[in-house]
Order: sequence, then structure tokens, then C-alpha cells
Amino acid sequence: MNILDDLKSRYRLGDVALQFIFWNVGIFLISIPLFYQFKLGQFAFPDWIALSSDPLVSLRSPWTYISYAFFHDGIGHLFFNMIVLHFCSQLFLTFFTTKQFVGLYILSAIFSGVVFVLSYYFMQYNSLIVGASAAIYAILVATTTYQPLMEVQLFLFGRVKLWYITAAVILLLDVLQFRLENMGGHIAHFAGAFFGFLFIKLLVNGLDLSKLVTGIVDFFISLFQKKEKKPFKKVHVNYAKKEPTRTTSRIVTKDKTQQQIDEILDKISQSGYDCLTKEEKEFLFKAGK
Repeated sequence: MNILDDLKSRYRLGDVALQFIFWNVGIFLISIPLFYQFKLGQFAFPDWIALSSDPLVSLRSPWTYISYAFFHDGIGHLFFNMIVLHFCSQLFLTFFTTKQFVGLYILSAIFSGVVFVLSYYFMQYNSLIVGASAAIYAILVATTTYQPLMEVQLFLFGRVKLWYITAAVILLLDVLQFRLENMGGHIAHFAGAFFGFLFIKLLVNGLDLSKLVTGIVDFFISLFQKKEKKPFKKVHVNYAKKEPTRTTSRIVTKDKTQQQIDEILDKISQSGYDCLTKEEKEFLFKAGK
């Protein structure tokens, strides 16, 4: 089996988190020849892929509220996000379903994108944003909110409570590395973390927000599916009067014949076959046929 077949097999057999990692890595590889500026050494994503902080631009391309969460501006950015996504998704899927994972990823990306656009609009900044970090933060914080005291085995550190890990990730990546030039990314991170917390609180109280995504997806799928038409059954009604069958006459005839046969057989049993008349012999012969 070659590498391509092995990757296809892993994608088909893997869980939804692994499939999302495949999508992120695949999109990153495709984006290199399309959007990477080799002379400048950086990506230049158009505003119809990256999410623009300009509300008018983002509203003209509403899909960017989701597409930005699958693009990354560097190999380091992609690598760290996929490591954290793999870690937190395995914990999340221990307690929740695949549909809830997809719903949280998509909804948190949209929510974080809206917060980013509104905050930059009021601060009168203009920028673009890409990256899955906001959605990953949502998954991590959602799991921590549900099971904060769960212990996780970490290399070199042993068993550590989950909320320690989440607090360390947020502290190291956002609080200590807060930079004005990446303020939009930090805003999206905090928005994703808040949405993950809100998602679990609502879910515990009986409101599953992921059903919004699955409902919309099912609706669009139904638009492209061919509806099976039930075959038309044409019923023919015959209004002609049916003639009554003459079962009674046949039964009567059958009884008379049988009665005559029985009388002949009784005569044979008493006096023998030779005592029968010519007509009786012919009648018995015909009845025997």
C-alpha cells in the first residue's frame, strides 16, 4: 500500500477530529502555491478566504466566517493548532458526539469571527484573520468546563488536572504573548473560549446548539437529494354484475352420481359383479374414468 492509499484509509477509518486535521493540513498545502508570496516569505490571503474586519467586506463573503478557521499563515501556526486540536478533541469526544464536535467547531468559529469584526470595527482597525485557534479554544474550554478535575497523563509531567492545562495554554499563548499586531487573533481566542464555556452550560441545561448546524446541513442535503416517487397504482373497478355460480347444482349432481355408485357397489358386494345389468356396468365404467 502506497502513502496515498494509507492516508485515504486513515481518513475513512479515523474519527471526525482526525478528518478535520486532514482538512486543515490539506487546505494548507493547497494554499501554498496559491497564496504564499515566496519573495516576501509570507501568505497573502484574499478577503474572500480570510475574514476581514471590515463588516461590509465580510458580509459580501459570508462564508469567510467559516473558511478562515481552516487556513493558517505558517507551518508553525498549523503544527501547534493541530497538536492542540488532536489533544482536546480526543477528550471532547469521550463525553460528546461527533455532531456536537462539528457543531461546536463551526459555531465557535462564526461567533469568534463576529466578535473579531465588531471589536475591530469599533476600534477602527482593519485587518484579516485566519486560523483554527478560536474553534480549538472552544473545544478545549468546553471539555474543561464539563470535566475540570479530570486528570490527563502528560509526558514529563505525569497526571495533571485538565483545568491546569487549559489555564496554562491560555496564559502562555494569549496573556503573556499579547501583541498589538496580533490583537485580532487574541480577541478571537478569548471569544472561542467563552463560546466553549457557554456551549457546555447550555447543553447541560438541555439546549444543544450543535443542532443548529446539523439542521442546516440536513436541510441543504435534502435540497440535492432526489425524492423517491411512489409508483402510481391505478385501480380498475368492474361494475358489471357477476352471475352467481351454480355450485349448488353441481353439488346435487355429484351427490346423485355418488349415490348411484354406492348402490351399485353394495349390489356387487352382496351378489357379485355378474349380477349387474349392462347399463349398470357401463355406468360404473364411465364413473371409474
